[in-house]
Amino acid sequence: MKTSFAFNRTFSATIQSGAVALISLISLSGCKFVGTDYEAPQVAAPDAWNQRIIGSPVGVLAVDYWWQQFEDESMNQLIDAAIESNKSLAIAYERVLQARSARQISNSALFPTIDGTGGISRERTSENIGVSKAAGGGDSDTFYSVGADLTWELDVLGGVRRSIESADAGLQAVEESYRDFMVLLIAEVARNYLDVRTVEERIVLAKQNIKNQKGSLKLANDRFDAGLAPKQDITQAQTNLSDTQAFLPQLRQQRTTTVNRLAILLGGYSSAVETLLGKHEIIPMPPQGTEIETPAEVLRARPDIRAAERQLAAQHARVGVAEADLYPRFALNGNFALLSNESGDVFESGSRAYGFGPAFRWNLFSAGLVRSQIDIEESRTREALLKYENAVLEAVEEVETSMSGIANERDRLQSLKLGSASAKETVSLVKDNYSKGLVDFQNVLDAERTATRIEDSYAVSQGLLAQAYIALYSALGGGYPDDEVELNRSK
Repeated sequence: MKTSFAFNRTFSATIQSGAVALISLISLSGCKFVGTDYEAPQVAAPDAWNQRIIGSPVGVLAVDYWWQQFEDESMNQLIDAAIESNKSLAIAYERVLQARSARQISNSALFPTIDGTGGISRERTSENIGVSKAAGGGDSDTFYSVGADLTWELDVLGGVRRSIESADAGLQAVEESYRDFMVLLIAEVARNYLDVRTVEERIVLAKQNIKNQKGSLKLANDRFDAGLAPKQDITQAQTNLSDTQAFLPQLRQQRTTTVNRLAILLGGYSSAVETLLGKHEIIPMPPQGTEIETPAEVLRARPDIRAAERQLAAQHARVGVAEADLYPRFALNGNFALLSNESGDVFESGSRAYGFGPAFRWNLFSAGLVRSQIDIEESRTREALLKYENAVLEAVEEVETSMSGIANERDRLQSLKLGSASAKETVSLVKDNYSKGLVDFQNVLDAERTATRIEDSYAVSQGLLAQAYIALYSALGGGYPDDEVELNRSK
């Protein structure tokens, strides 16, 4: 027990001496930190949206879970399936996990490393290096050892802490990028779903026009048989019918292509998508909501903007990491071992051996390597700032374009709605006049072609208006609330 007490007292004294040396080093450094503290840039945003000036304000409902406002169960199911199984989203989440591990690696540099050692060796002393045989030269012996080595690099100038700052901001940037990808994924699924419903509506209209044109062909045949019309009317009617019928395979192929895109987004196959799609539904449209928040508020809500700002913060900290190489690195090194040439004596107090003390390493000459690396990191920081500023500009432009798209497509849709009703009535009137011999068949053809074109354009416009709303919700950063994103990936 006395031996153990003496050992502990001696080792503690050594540690205390090392601690005193550490305090002295920190005092001499003046607690200077490399690099500069980060301040988020202030980017001026417009006071209001330009769309409020050039037209009536465009409004939306809440941006969280915006797709539910379409009140379309198939759309909801497709989006849920994509969040659950999309491969690219899963890849993005793996990047989040990687960034978290990288942060832990950076943080571990603040703590000492301790390596356990041990071994058995057989050694022989040379007789030809001034050690006589009488003094032990030429003897062989076995040595047993158990111990530990400690290395603790001291973050005197804050280089490690700057590295941790960079890793923290980098992790936050990756997490925001993950949220941004989810925003884009939800919007992409919704867009493709609307493409399916739009093309389905166009197929329905094409089939109805084919039915109507078959009626016109029969009318031409009847008048020809009665000797009231030339055969040219029949051939023209058949040509018009064939042209419309040829349009159907194109529409069906468009639907197949879009369903296949949905399958990739859902991380599965088209058969599963068809199950979720179910029967043909009308093109869904969200309700009109309140006016959109100010540009500054929208920018704060967009995860891609937040990601760009966090990337800037991470890069700013890397400048300090590079600057740390200009200064000496301080460390505390220690070792403790139990050494004996008899296995039974290894753990006796007399077998102990230890060393402990401060050390430093200073790269006094690197031919400008460190300064050049600092220059690189400073340039990358300026680049990151420019990327952030550009992301802000693009975000504002994206919202403005989406708002304008809604306003203009609403006007177009209203015109096409009126035109479609007029075109249908015109076809009915012209056919009636043709059956009475008041007009020739060319009038029927012109009326039917106009009606077919306008009805198809009306269906397309419905889809484009719904797409414009999706683009706006996406531009506003709409998706799952931030505090629920992780919950979706942890299932």
